Amino acid sequence: MAPIAKIEYFRVPPRWLFVKITDSLGNVGWGEATLEGHTQSIEGTLDAYTTRFTGFEADNIEALWQDAYRKSFYRGGPVFMSALAGLDIALWDLKARKLGVP
Repeated sequence: MAPIAKIEYFRVPPRWLFVKITDSLGNVGWGEATLEGHTQSIEGTLDAYTTRFTGFEADNIEALWQDAYRKSFYRGGPVFMSALAGLDIALWDLKARKLGVP
């Protein structure tokens, strides 16, 4: 449908980290990438993915997930998987909003 235009994250005290993905048409999806005590590490991972996935087709969620997981040096782990989960949730939320479903 539309490529990812922007990936942002927002730290909300005391311990939450929310991910916002905006596509090129202005549609928005939200996800959560919280991992107690590791917020800055997750932010660093999200910074790396912002450059990598801006321009990626927002509807191609499974391919983005596979690309992120399979091309990472360290597969798995709580920090990496929390960042990936935040992106994944935001993309599914974006898709649901575009389709008008919960």
